Amino acid sequence: MNAIETLLIALVLTNLVLLGASRLHNAIRIVALQGIGLGVLPILAHHGGMLWAAVLLGAGSALIKGLLFPAMLRRALRETHGHREMEPFIGFNLSLLCGVGALALSFWLGARLPLPWPPVADLLVPAGLFTVWTGLFMIVARRKAITQVLGFIVLENGIFTLGIVLVEAMPLLVELGVLLDIFVAVFVMGIIVFNINREFDHINTDQLAALREDAP
Repeated sequence: MNAIETLLIALVLTNLVLLGASRLHNAIRIVALQGIGLGVLPILAHHGGMLWAAVLLGAGSALIKGLLFPAMLRRALRETHGHREMEPFIGFNLSLLCGVGALALSFWLGARLPLPWPPVADLLVPAGLFTVWTGLFMIVARRKAITQVLGFIVLENGIFTLGIVLVEAMPLLVELGVLLDIFVAVFVMGIIVFNINREFDHINTDQLAALREDAP
C-alpha cells in the first residue's frame, strides 16, 4: 500500500466519523485534518513537470482548509456556545448506514466512470465521490449552521480529490476558483452564524423557517 492509498483510506474513514460525530469541536478537528492531509495529495500524485503548481495548490489548500477555516469556525463556536448537533434531521446511526451505502455506490460508480487516463490510485475516484456525497449530506441533514459550513468544506475536499485525476493537466485556476468560492461561503456563513446566535440565541437553521413578517 503506497502513501496515496493510505491517505485516501484515511479520507474515507474521516468521512464516516463525521457522519457519526455530534460534537462540533471534534467535527472541526476532523475537517482540519482532512484539509492538511489533502494538501499533500497533489505532491504525492505529481509526475513530470510543473511541480511548483502542485506544491502551490497543496500548500494553499492545507493552509486555507486545514488552518484558516477551522480557526474561523472555532471562533464562531465560542461565540455561539453550541457545542453539539443535538437533533439532526437524520440520526447519527442512520447517517452511518446511509454512508456505508453511499460508499458502496461510490466504488460501483468509480469502477464504471470513463476517465481521460488511469488515476494514480484505484481508490481516488471512489474516495472523491464519497467525500462529495458526505459534504452534501452534512449540508442537508444537519440543523446547526456550523455543521452545514463544515459540509461545504468537505464538499470542496471531494472536488479537490477528484481533481487529482487531472493533476497532470493541472487545472490550477479552476481549483483555485472553487476554493475561493468556498472561502467566500465560509466567511459569509461565519457572519451569519454569529448574527443568528445574537438575535435568536440558537444556530438551528430550520427554525428560521418559522419566522413570519408581522401583518400590517
